[in-house]
Amino acid sequence: MLRMTRGTQVPTRWRLLACGLFLVASCSIAAGADEGIADVHALPQLEGAVEDTTRPDPYRVEYRVPTPQAATSQAVRKLLSADGWVPYVLPLEEKSTTLKFKKGRQGLSVHFTQALGRPDQSVVYYTTDRIYSDVPFPDGASDLVFDGTRPYLGCIAPGALDAISDFYTGQMEAIGWRKLTAETAARWTSAGLDETVPNGVRAFYDHPEGDTTQFYKQKPVMLTLTRRDDGRTNVDIRIAPFVLPADLKADSDIAGLPRPSPTKSARGLGSASSNKREMSAAAMAELPAVLAFYHRELAARGWREDGSAPLAPGDEIAIKVSNTDETGVLRLGRKYDFTMVSLTTQVTESALAARAKAKKDTDEKFLADALGTAKQVIAADEARRKVQAAALSDAPLNALAGSNTPVPLPETAEGVTFEGNGGHLEFSSSSSVKALTAFYRASLKPAGWKEQPSVINQPNMAVMEFSKGGKSISMTVMQMGPKVNVRASGSALVVAAAIPEVQAKSSEPLKLDTESQLPVPTQRSSTSLATSKFPGSETPFRRELEASIPAPLGDVLAFYRTELGKLGWQEKTGGAAVSAERAQIDFTSPQGPAVLRLGRARSETTVNLVQKNPDAAAKADIIPKAGQARLVMGNMGDKEASLAINRQTVKIAAGAGGPQSPKGPMLDLPPGKYQYALRVGGQPARTETLTVAAGDAWGLLVGPSGDVLPLQMY
Repeated sequence: MLRMTRGTQVPTRWRLLACGLFLVASCSIAAGADEGIADVHALPQLEGAVEDTTRPDPYRVEYRVPTPQAATSQAVRKLLSADGWVPYVLPLEEKSTTLKFKKGRQGLSVHFTQALGRPDQSVVYYTTDRIYSDVPFPDGASDLVFDGTRPYLGCIAPGALDAISDFYTGQMEAIGWRKLTAETAARWTSAGLDETVPNGVRAFYDHPEGDTTQFYKQKPVMLTLTRRDDGRTNVDIRIAPFVLPADLKADSDIAGLPRPSPTKSARGLGSASSNKREMSAAAMAELPAVLAFYHRELAARGWREDGSAPLAPGDEIAIKVSNTDETGVLRLGRKYDFTMVSLTTQVTESALAARAKAKKDTDEKFLADALGTAKQVIAADEARRKVQAAALSDAPLNALAGSNTPVPLPETAEGVTFEGNGGHLEFSSSSSVKALTAFYRASLKPAGWKEQPSVINQPNMAVMEFSKGGKSISMTVMQMGPKVNVRASGSALVVAAAIPEVQAKSSEPLKLDTESQLPVPTQRSSTSLATSKFPGSETPFRRELEASIPAPLGDVLAFYRTELGKLGWQEKTGGAAVSAERAQIDFTSPQGPAVLRLGRARSETTVNLVQKNPDAAAKADIIPKAGQARLVMGNMGDKEASLAINRQTVKIAAGAGGPQSPKGPMLDLPPGKYQYALRVGGQPARTETLTVAAGDAWGLLVGPSGDVLPLQMY
């Protein structure tokens, strides 16, 4: 068979010959040309089989049968056994659903799947296995465990010891193995090969020419036969111990614990910082070599050995180990030709207490730093607001001439946006909150509008509610930096024949800003991202993105549906409400529930994208009871505060929610709109309103000057 190694320079005439052979060879001929590869297309198939011929492959066959998977597996095993294929299992894979077979020096893997959408049907896959290290199976052997890559064979032969010994003497030589003598073994060991086996015999073999496929150079093997009480014979073939490494090197750590090399398999639980961790492995070495490895590696890492531990099933050695922070047990045993390793550790109570204290100290420092920063920001903001408020005019206002809105506009109105279809009005002004509220009260009351009392009537913010003839207007007047923003909505502002706002087409497709934590286009006039975290945690339990994008609402909606879909977000069934002026879509994201809200303002599309993380919120203990909302209260001032809400009064101690008191008081409320009053020291009560929805968590933070800062946390 012609074979070429990758990277080898091959003369042109040989390349042409290889191409010609490939073009004229059929699948079955190609498979049959290599005696180590089974022709899977010639193997028997179950009755009713329908073969998949859409993807021809000389080394693989796939066919469907009208029986469930469990029944199909048993039937295939029986069918192939009748055709001379001997079933076996791989070491450490006794529970695998893949069937393994051997016939002479050929190997076969068979696995199964349920047919798509048909539990009454299954699919069978035959795949060739190359056996790199062949050893003979005795006829009728049971409990066969075999690995043709080393090799390893363990089984029970049905004959007596002498008969099985004669069988292996003949069959090993027939496939190229020769008995190893002291002279030929001298390159590996100076010890003699005449080992005495109680109630049995032992022989060593090598394969000097490699196997007949020239794929693998064989290491010497050790054959051990022992007599059983039932007249049968135990067979064990494995790599001779004297060719295995005696000085093991360290492989990469698992769970922060040392692992020897080489290993057939390994797994771990935990990490170097976990309170509990575990490493287990099947080392391809003798037990003394593995034990020497752990003596060396554990000592180098500061572990000491504290004597023997009670043996568990399968153990040959169990040693207690410890270091300054942990205790553990190292267990070693033998299974097949592996040394099985188990190393488990547990952090001591004193170390756990030290870690908890270190974390507490870190959290307190984080909180202290955060509170210090917050105080500075609030103080700077208050100073800035006072300067900005001083620049606003308290002068009485006249109505703006030529306005066609349902309610008058003051003469200082700027950037007016009116949406008659939805009943929304918004503008900014250089006049003060006091001047603007006085203007609307003076303009609307003479026209028959009745004002409902509001608890929000502060120098920097006021809310007014008007009603007349079954119609209503709700107005919010708030200082926003050097300007005052006015927003109004209500049925009195709806104009049936209003001309819809013209949304200009985007000049270019919206492009994703790859630096943003939540998707947002690069084409935007403003953006902000707020996150709520537990102190010391890197995982926020709520993220909120707000942006204004100079593009039509439809284009922005298409952008978000595309980009959020790429992140694995899925729209909830029935969770979308879309119109020409607004859109709201509820999502489920990999982290938790999310909602996208779009609107129109100042000829731009506004974006509000909120994502919640229930796992992080649960760790922070801010998730309310089902159907409720939760208030989490804190007090940055140096005096006790009291909050009256929903006929309840909550005391908020000075510093609550700070370093000395990590958790402030919490209160669960039914969804709704609430008026609350805050008292600090002997100051007059400050009244505000707060609207909460089921599942929300809000923080109410009392500032040093007695102001209340509401913040949605979840």
